[in-house]
Amino acid sequence: MNPSTAFTQHNILPSADPHRTLLHNEVHARPSQRIHLPALVVCVAVLSDDVTLEQECQHLRCLPGQEGLMVRQLQSNFLRLRLQGYTLRWERHTEFTRYTLVQPLPESAQLGATEPELLSSLALPEGWLGGIPGQTFAAIKLVMVNGDLNRPEETLSLARNWFGKRPVAASLIGRNRHSLAVTDFILRNSGFERMLVVAPTETSESRAGRVAQRLLEIETYRLMALRGLPVAKQLDPELTNAEQQLANITAQLENKAASEQELLDSLISLAVSVERATVEHMYRFTATHAYDKLVSQRITELRERAIPGTQAIGEFMWRRLSPAITRVKTTAQRLVSLSERISQTSALLRTRVDILAEAQNQQLLEKLTRGQELQLQLQRTVEGLSIAAISYYVVSLLLYVAKAGKAAGLPVHPELAVGIMIPIVLWAVWYVTHRIHDKFTKSVKKIDQ
Repeated sequence: MNPSTAFTQHNILPSADPHRTLLHNEVHARPSQRIHLPALVVCVAVLSDDVTLEQECQHLRCLPGQEGLMVRQLQSNFLRLRLQGYTLRWERHTEFTRYTLVQPLPESAQLGATEPELLSSLALPEGWLGGIPGQTFAAIKLVMVNGDLNRPEETLSLARNWFGKRPVAASLIGRNRHSLAVTDFILRNSGFERMLVVAPTETSESRAGRVAQRLLEIETYRLMALRGLPVAKQLDPELTNAEQQLANITAQLENKAASEQELLDSLISLAVSVERATVEHMYRFTATHAYDKLVSQRITELRERAIPGTQAIGEFMWRRLSPAITRVKTTAQRLVSLSERISQTSALLRTRVDILAEAQNQQLLEKLTRGQELQLQLQRTVEGLSIAAISYYVVSLLLYVAKAGKAAGLPVHPELAVGIMIPIVLWAVWYVTHRIHDKFTKSVKKIDQ
């Protein structure tokens, strides 16, 4: 009985996390193959961004006896098909799909041969490789043979003949130097590159499978890591132009050679351009970093030992791969740095605008203060004129009253009486006006509070 089933039936454990089984089985997701030597291993990796599982399943159905293959069998992104005389391994990764064929090696391609022809001996149906959906970015023919490693220099000489006496990179691999790996990293007219592994006759099938998997992953991940290089080269002129634009904007900001609105428009346009480049390409740069780390891990796992007079595979890889990876990382850093500097320049421009706005506000307040003072002076002038006018009006009324009293027979001298009343009228009008002004001022202060 399956242990997980027993736990479910007897309720020994709490309810399982929905992802528990998936996460637990991840360690078994892509086990290495068991390869019996001598063997021919053909690996083809294609970009699968625009390829669906249904398309890949349909292509796998073209293999003999696989007509009933279902899409759900591909949901785990790994499938091994055991066919007559060979096995085919299908693996779907985030950006690519890898097909790996393992079959017996023909006698004509053994270690004593000279640049043997291999494609005509493939056990796959004719045209099946060419029909794989996707775009090829890696194709490797890995030959694994038995040989004597007690004298590695002689075995390496045979390996050089096998590669047509081309310059090769080679190293003994494994803690106890159990295998010899050789390659020339040359892409041939067939679209394939070649690798050769020589191992003793007592090499186990599982060890041969692990060696093959590491070598194929090194080359696959190397090529995936390099996919960021064309992007970096394409971005270099754009970044150089953007950096020059930012330098010009900063100079104009320092010299006050342009208005704030013009600088702001230029900065916004530049920021949008840099942000677009970041959104479009930063994933590619991040992926390059991740694939580069995988290459480093796989090379470390080989535990190489160099053969005198021959460059090791890891050394060759780093000498040729490191400059490209460094350029990609540098471009990514330039992109991030440029974005940060644009933000800093924007902050400086905002500070300048804020200072100018504060100065303008201060000037406006000063103008308002002067205006209020002038208004107060005008108000006082108007109040004085109003007092004079009201007093004149009251005095005129009093004069009419006095004249009316005299006409009525009262012993009053109108002009004299009114003349005596003028100071009193002036004081009374001033007092009433002053009280009204004070009352209004107090009401305004209460409203302001």
